[in-house]
Amino acid sequence: MSHANIAVFVPHRGCPQQCSFCNQHIISGAVAQPTAADVDRACEQAKKGVAAGDTVQLAFFGGSFTAIERGEMLELLTAAKKYVDAGFLNGGVRVSTRPDCIDDDVLSLLKAYGVRAVELGAQSMDDRVLSLNRRGHTAEDVVNASRLVLSHGFELGLQMMTGLYGSTDEDSLETARRLIALHPTTARIYPTVVLKGTRLEQLYRSGDYQPPTLEQTVPLCSRLLQLFEENGVRVIRLGLHAQDDIERQMVAGAYHPALRELCQGEIYYRKASEQLQNRPSGDYQLLVSPAAVSQMTGQKKKNLLRLAQQGYRCLVLGDENLQSPYELKIKEL
Repeated sequence: MSHANIAVFVPHRGCPQQCSFCNQHIISGAVAQPTAADVDRACEQAKKGVAAGDTVQLAFFGGSFTAIERGEMLELLTAAKKYVDAGFLNGGVRVSTRPDCIDDDVLSLLKAYGVRAVELGAQSMDDRVLSLNRRGHTAEDVVNASRLVLSHGFELGLQMMTGLYGSTDEDSLETARRLIALHPTTARIYPTVVLKGTRLEQLYRSGDYQPPTLEQTVPLCSRLLQLFEENGVRVIRLGLHAQDDIERQMVAGAYHPALRELCQGEIYYRKASEQLQNRPSGDYQLLVSPAAVSQMTGQKKKNLLRLAQQGYRCLVLGDENLQSPYELKIKEL
């Protein structure tokens, strides 16, 4: 069995202002606003690739779903509910919205139409960073909205960004800690990518903002990934989805189509380095889960090259007995 996610994008819909970093038309690849017919089309198309027993969920992403015009929102929800009632969307519906666009009434409405998960775009839990990036809400709004979402029995998802204008690694780590304290089931981590047509592009070109590079971002995001996972929060996305529009329209920032794998490799490197640091230089075997051999090796053997610079010549092998995330055993050759 697997999980199938059907994404329907509502770019910029319901957003009360333009955040400094946002150009949803580029991020989502969508320009036109979706209709009930688009929901039908997406579900019917998905049926062709879904196997018996798969969990299927429809997700409305892009804008602030609970802030779009009510009739438009109900049109989309009504279209989706047909597939919930028919049993095809057995995972229900997921929506993404702003933390200041949540109240008891809208949550009751979402519940009635088969929504099971609500994701909130927190982005930061530092009010100064939120203000600098024109988010229009506060960290307290995130806290209050999260509690409301959970009180209505929804699965809570929280989204954060790193490298925003005015942000530091430490406030990103503190954001993660504060989000974890709100007991989400899932999280998304998005390093900032400067896109054309955004305020961040203006700040970047004027020299007032320098986004972290990929090399600076991977160590931070690997720590965030590990922090969420160690606290039982599933990170369901790390970095923007790989697509040609982003690569064509990005101006600067930390983007890589396999960012999560780079971050997982960084975690393995840290673990290996820590376990080897008190051992003499020499030849070693690094044993990991067979599925994690590439992460331990690192892209273009980066991890092995770094360990070799410390005096440790390592061979990575898969061990079927090691299945836990980031489990690592070291043997001297």
